[in-house]
Amino acid sequence: MVFVTKNEEETKKLAEKIASDILNSKEKNKGAFVVALEGVLGAGKTTFAKGFAKGLGVLEKETSSPTFVILQEYDLKKTSKFKKFYHVDCYRLKNENDVEDIGLSEVINDPENIVLIEWAGKIKNKIPKDAKKIKLYYISENKRKICMLN
Repeated sequence: MVFVTKNEEETKKLAEKIASDILNSKEKNKGAFVVALEGVLGAGKTTFAKGFAKGLGVLEKETSSPTFVILQEYDLKKTSKFKKFYHVDCYRLKNENDVEDIGLSEVINDPENIVLIEWAGKIKNKIPKDAKKIKLYYISENKRKICMLN
C-alpha cells in the first residue's frame, strides 16, 4: 500500500490510524509487534513516530525523537494486549551490535511490547522477519510518500 501525505498533520494522522489498527488487531504475536521505519534524513520518520505514539495513547508532548538516548519507553494504558511502547532511533549507532547494549533483544522478544524503530536498516539483521516495514520518501517540503512494504 502506498499513501501520499500533503503535510505533517496528514503523516501523523496516517501513523495514528496504523497504530490504532495494531491495538485493535486480534493477531497473536510471538514477540513484540515491531514497526521498522526507513527513509532518508527529513523523510518524516520522527513525524510518523509522533503520530504513531499518539494512536497508542501516548501524549504528543511526551514524545520526542530518542536520537541521543536511542530508546524511549512509554507505558500504554489504552490496551490490555500491549503494556509498553518503545521508540528506538538507530541513527547514531555505529553497528548492529550496539543495540545489545540497550537490551533491544529483550524488548523485541516480549509480546506485550510495541516497538517502532527509526533507521531500521542499520540493524536489519536484528529486526524480526514478521516486522511491519514502512518506507518514507521525501517528495517536497511538505509532501511524503509512505509505502507499507508488507
